[in-house]
Amino acid sequence: MSEENQEIKGNQEMKEEQTIKEHLETNHETKQNEPGKGTIEETDPDVLRSQFAEQQKLAEDYFNRLARVQADYDNFRRRTRKEKADFYKYASEPLVVALLPVLDNFERALAAEGESVESFKSGVQMIFRQLMDILEAEGLTPVLAVGEQFDPTRHEAVLQAQTDEYPDNTIIEEFSRGYCLKDKVIRPSMVKVARSS
Repeated sequence: MSEENQEIKGNQEMKEEQTIKEHLETNHETKQNEPGKGTIEETDPDVLRSQFAEQQKLAEDYFNRLARVQADYDNFRRRTRKEKADFYKYASEPLVVALLPVLDNFERALAAEGESVESFKSGVQMIFRQLMDILEAEGLTPVLAVGEQFDPTRHEAVLQAQTDEYPDNTIIEEFSRGYCLKDKVIRPSMVKVARSS
């Protein structure tokens, strides 16, 4: 239970305790002020039974309130757990919906017959551009590699080449393109790095 809930519960308990004390003090003063009666009546079994019944009723009322609050809290937890699970389950839905036209275009390209290699290639290039536009809108960007200085947080060196043609630690070839999603590298570029001889 959070500190705020504990503080609210503590305040409620203090108010309830104060109400009970005031109620008992009022009953006590009333009985002492009645003519011909002192504190003897407080030990009268009927009065004690009546007071006990009142307190028992009050306790049951508090217990029922607590049970309702607990049930409401359990329902809230169950509902938020389900909403969270649904959110994670369907979080990629907007991206998948955006990719459906790309899938349609791939199907059309594969179904096309008798076209030349050049027209097929240009069609695939258009589909690639469409796919990249969708992914860039989601925050995907390629990691710059060839001609850049090697950065171990963005590149993975798989080969080194002894050469004087390029400055030391310069990337001279890219084997596999790396990508960033927004500001996070999700795949480093696999590269060849120049080493001065």
